[in-house]
Amino acid sequence: MTDAFPGRIVDAISQSEPWWPPRPAAPEGAPNVIVMIVDDMGYSDLASFGSEIPTPHLDAVAGEGLRLSNFHVTPTCSPTRAALMTGCNSHAVGVGGVANIDPGFPGYAAELPANQPTIAETMRDQGYSTLMIGKWHLCKESDLGPGSDRHSWPLQRGFDQFYGFLEAQTNFFHPHQMYEGNTLVDVDQYPEGYYLTDDLTQRAVRMIAETVTDEPEKPFFLYFGHGAVHTPLHAKPEEIAKFRGAYDQGWDAVREQRFARQKELGLVPAHAVLAPINDETGPDVPTWNELDPDGQRLAARYQEVFAAMVTSIDDSVGRIRDLLARLGKLDNTIFVFLSDNGAASDGGTDIGKFNHLSAMHKPSQRSVAERIPGDLARIDEIGGPTSWPANPVGWATTANTPFRRHKFSSFRGGNQVPFLLSWPAGLDGVGGEIRSEYAHVTDLMPTLLDLAGLDVATSRHGVAARPLDGVSFVPSLRDADAKTAHTEQYLECFGERSYYRDGWEAVAIRKPVTPFASDRWELYDTTADPTQMRDLAAENPALVEDLVAAWSAAAGENQVLPMADGTPIHWFQRPPSDERFVAETVLLPELGMVERFRAAQLIDGRSFSIEATLPGYRAGDSGVLVSHGGQEAGYLLYIEDGAVVFAQNAFADSVIATPPVPVPVGTRSIEVKVGAPGGGRWLVDVLIDGDVVVEQVEMAQLTWLVPFNGISVGMDRRSPVLWELHEKHGTFAWTGDLDAVTYRPGALAPDAFPMMIDHFRKLGRATQ
Repeated sequence: MTDAFPGRIVDAISQSEPWWPPRPAAPEGAPNVIVMIVDDMGYSDLASFGSEIPTPHLDAVAGEGLRLSNFHVTPTCSPTRAALMTGCNSHAVGVGGVANIDPGFPGYAAELPANQPTIAETMRDQGYSTLMIGKWHLCKESDLGPGSDRHSWPLQRGFDQFYGFLEAQTNFFHPHQMYEGNTLVDVDQYPEGYYLTDDLTQRAVRMIAETVTDEPEKPFFLYFGHGAVHTPLHAKPEEIAKFRGAYDQGWDAVREQRFARQKELGLVPAHAVLAPINDETGPDVPTWNELDPDGQRLAARYQEVFAAMVTSIDDSVGRIRDLLARLGKLDNTIFVFLSDNGAASDGGTDIGKFNHLSAMHKPSQRSVAERIPGDLARIDEIGGPTSWPANPVGWATTANTPFRRHKFSSFRGGNQVPFLLSWPAGLDGVGGEIRSEYAHVTDLMPTLLDLAGLDVATSRHGVAARPLDGVSFVPSLRDADAKTAHTEQYLECFGERSYYRDGWEAVAIRKPVTPFASDRWELYDTTADPTQMRDLAAENPALVEDLVAAWSAAAGENQVLPMADGTPIHWFQRPPSDERFVAETVLLPELGMVERFRAAQLIDGRSFSIEATLPGYRAGDSGVLVSHGGQEAGYLLYIEDGAVVFAQNAFADSVIATPPVPVPVGTRSIEVKVGAPGGGRWLVDVLIDGDVVVEQVEMAQLTWLVPFNGISVGMDRRSPVLWELHEKHGTFAWTGDLDAVTYRPGALAPDAFPMMIDHFRKLGRATQ
């Protein structure tokens, strides 16, 4: 067949140029950018900031780049990450508190607003590949599951690739829920020797290598959110062993040594005074000598694990830097390292906690003297997979040397953190220097865009964005004499507050569940007194009044009110839409695992029943019918040697089990009825084909964050509820047929939070 219009086709081709839509392109020679943020690391925890913990790879970053000795974040994790991601104050972008529950207040929505572009979206739109590893913690608990709305997940907020976890913490040996992109990672049991930091680092290395190989001229942005050193304090045994005995001298001595090194390094001025470890505004902290030898040995073990976790972060930095060097990309990579808040004191005021989550069960609380024998017998388990440990206040305050207090505090121990930035190709001639000008986490986004030659986005999806609150600190990076442009900053965290202006800082002394208007404000000249030891409020009442008024104005502009006041409103007031989760739920054997928050709604604060239905029990069938939780706490229903057992792990401290009961051949229903009479108790009945075979066994009531591992049908997935059972059978998969497991939520306990919410609302209104 001949073409009827050959001349027209030839003419059209010869008279037109090919057209392809333009691709976003970064400026020529634009640097790669890596931002590594770690969790709950104190100001002094790096060798380059005074620590005795060896961090050679981060030392190398400090040596070829800069340390910012006066860098500030918010006193807790999600708000810092929101400010980093957007360049805006955290309350203004809806993340004024930990991104878990939305209490219904705009500044605490637990997710970023739809109109505010993230740094990832901004950089991707201007030609960057965008990669994310590790902790996200910028979406609501109700959006954590695989069937949830993903609008606040990493891929939907500008990242091309994501591998990590969505909430505050996870088990380092048996992560409860990992995602690759938008897809839940399918794993029943992690391989022997698995460790989360190694996994995250290996995936980061692979992402970088694949991205650079595929698009060698295209720069990348990597946001790496380490889970370390957040609780649980988990580390590899061979790494913990390196620090055996290193902290036997105690926190008083280590803190003095770190402070001396900080002065030698030039991080704090010679006239600075070390704040006392036992601060009058915080919990009481014993001196090391007030602990008996057994208490000292236990307390030292927690810091040994913490130090091992710090070295795992440094190893991660080393692996990434080595890859960049081999790819020829190290010199033209901006590398930023910071912590999201000061070190945490989750382990209490004395020796530390074997299981931090046990604090959520008040009836199980025991004195130090009662805890020591049991904890000492398991001391070698601290830091391993059978524990969920947390550091005591003494070590947290040591980590925050030379400052007062720790995470959540408006004093500088809560918000002044280590900060490193290197860019060999772009900051030539400044290696090893220190910059002491004030900088804030909101400044990081405009600074990185400035260094990379990128524009600040002014809208998202066609809707105007809030202007950035942060300012670029590039001038001070390039010139040691340049003055900061960030001269004022408010702070608020669970009612603790401060206001900074030109070196002066007013700090509110907060007593929970009292009117905010009655709080006393102290005043510090942080230039002359960087550790906030001399209150100058009495000498400068007009300045205090001015700074407090400035705080109030900033609070209005940034959606800070209403503040958390010590009542549970901000933690537990839930939107009505969450009520959809409290309904009879049928779980099939094909299910992998029900996500933590979704699973908790079936049991939290209430009575409930669990029924496993079988086509007919056969002799010899065995395994787990249903499990909920892991080594942190949980329960499971299983059949072993022809008998059914309902067992509970009560915060990795004790195991309470119903007596084993033989299961007749042909049984079609095994049911557990759990009553919640209040007082932190469960009363458990077990029924076989409707007949009660175990009656009114008392167990500990689990609630909210515990169990942390979700519900699993037909095996005990990921972190095991009972370690002894796991050692015998692994996941102990059910060998028979199983139709379904049905949860039926019942009545709330009389002291459950929803039963008292009106009281707390009334109390809260009186404090605002």
